[in-house]
Parts: sequence; structure tokens; C-alpha cells
Amino acid sequence: MASLAFRIVNVFTQDGGKLTGNPLCVFEDGSSLDDTTMQALARQFNLSETTFILPSDRANARVRIFTPDYEMPFAGHPTLGTAFVCRALRRGDDALRLEMQAGIIPVTAAGDRWTLQANAPTWREVSASRADIAKALQLSEADIGDRPLWIKAGKEQLIIPLRSEAAVRRVRPHVEVLSGIRNDEGQAHAYVFAERASGRLLSRFFFSGGGAMQEDPATGSATANLGGWMLASGRSLPQQFTISQGEYVGRPSTLLLEVTADARILVGGDVIEIGRGTIQL
Repeated sequence: MASLAFRIVNVFTQDGGKLTGNPLCVFEDGSSLDDTTMQALARQFNLSETTFILPSDRANARVRIFTPDYEMPFAGHPTLGTAFVCRALRRGDDALRLEMQAGIIPVTAAGDRWTLQANAPTWREVSASRADIAKALQLSEADIGDRPLWIKAGKEQLIIPLRSEAAVRRVRPHVEVLSGIRNDEGQAHAYVFAERASGRLLSRFFFSGGGAMQEDPATGSATANLGGWMLASGRSLPQQFTISQGEYVGRPSTLLLEVTADARILVGGDVIEIGRGTIQL
């Protein structure tokens, strides 16, 4: 019988709240597990993602990321949460590198605030009309801001600027319409945001899963893609934002985005461990 150690951490927590942010399960050693077992364990915990730490000859650790339904090449809060656990396991210190399917991701820490550097982004225009996008969000076309784009800084997602915080709060995804607007992997993902004064944003992220459209508490990959949207839109650099997400799912979260003067995309947030244990298989 195998005993598998895991930890539960919350990532992108808000104001030190232990039950804020986005929860993550991290298995300390997944080297004995096959793909089917990893997927089954992710389904067992039923969190947005579960990660497995593996040996790497290219980085401090190799990391595999699973939702309850499929494996992901990259995701933000699993990257930061797994880096936090790697440091606790002495697989690295405050500067480490994680090998993902999407490539080597550098991660640094200042205390329990962790920051990743995303891959350089690519982008493409959206074939869906503004009217279709508005219908998918159950908004008016006037609520849609300038130039929604598909952005990929690890995981392709649809980045949609809205013209007001009120519009962000009014979004109610139309499952059938939004499910028809799919990324390069055939998945429906939509990140909406509106800018506040003084470098603050309000955002929400929707994704298809379990036969329904779900909302994520805090989405690091989409925050990285927002940095890509800033570059694609020709924003002056550097750019820095504090982003609020998760209020509509009862998990208030704070994410930090910086697009540096040399166009690097940095995504950060606080990580807290709330529990650990073992599973017997």
C-alpha cells in the first residue's frame, strides 16, 4: 500500500485571510503515479487544480497540473502554490525554476509572497463578433471594451476588456453561446476585467467544466494573459496592477500583475498552507 503525502495551500490570498484565495492540493512526490492515477486523484479532491511534484534534470522540480477533467500545460496558482511547497521540502529556496509542459517557469519569493515570470505571450484576433461576445456574457454590446483578444502566455484564454466595474459584476455567462467560443485546445475560457483608478482592476474568469460554466476564484494564467493583452494593445511600459477577483464565489483574492519596461510579465500573490495529510492507495 502506497502512502502519498499532500498539502493544501491557498494561493492569491487576500489580507492574510486563511480561507481566501484559490485552493490547491500539492502531492509531494508523484514519481510513482501513472497518468490515470493522477487524474483520479485530481477528481477525488475536486479542486480547480491538483499538482504532482516530480524529479527534473532541468529545474528544481517537474510539475504536472490536473483539473478534475484534464491535464493543463500551465496555470498560475498551481505554479505559485507548488513553488511554496517545493521550498518547504527543501527542493529550492526563494528563487527556483519549475519545469511545466509549457516550459521552464522561474519563480521567486519574498517571504510568502510568490511571483512567477510567464512565457512571452502570443496573441490572435477573435473570430466571434462583438455582438456574439456580448451575448455570451449576457451584456450589451456597448459594455464590451476595445479589442478582445486570444492571448497565450502558457494557456490560451479569451481576454475581454469591459467598460465598467458594473459590467464586470453583471456578467452572467450564457453557457451555450460561450461554449461555442473555444481556444486552441477546444476549451471555452473567458476573462473579463475593468480598470479602476490608481492601478487597480476588477476581474472574473469563467471556464467550462463538469458540463457547466464555472467561475474561478483567482486565475494566475489569465492574469499573465492580461499582461499579454497590455503588450498587444500597445500600452506604455511599465504597467502595474492590483487585481481583485473571486468575490462572486465567496473566495476574495488579490493578484499582482507587473509588465516590466523590458516586457516581462510577472504575476504574484500570497500563499498560505492550511493543511496536510496522506492518502493510502
